[in-house]
Amino acid sequence: QVQLVESGGGLVQAGGSLRLSCAASGGTFRNYAMGWFRQAPGKEREFVAAITSGGMTNYADSVKGRFTISRTNFKNTVYLQMNSLKPEDTAVYYCAAVTSSSSPYLDLPRPGAYDYWGQGTQVTVSS
Repeated sequence: QVQLVESGGGLVQAGGSLRLSCAASGGTFRNYAMGWFRQAPGKEREFVAAITSGGMTNYADSVKGRFTISRTNFKNTVYLQMNSLKPEDTAVYYCAAVTSSSSPYLDLPRPGAYDYWGQGTQVTVSS
């Protein structure tokens, strides 16, 4: 059973930056594709970014050029660097994991593609 723990959320002014981390345990991290999703109050969970076990990345159009996903396998950690934050980025951010062999790259933006989820970390961007 894989456990995921997010950290790094907080309150930041518009234009600022935050780096989220997601630490994984209980599995072979290098074999997992990892994703970041977010959910604002009253809205559905939406895709933010994903990274395959081989390092290929995918981003939602709304965050391209502002957010960067990366991973450090020896630390069992995936990161989300968020720059030029906007009030509309306010949400609870979740990381998720799936065995790479069971989820193709093009399926990674879909929440249902993932087997494991963290509890989330709140990001609030003030205007």
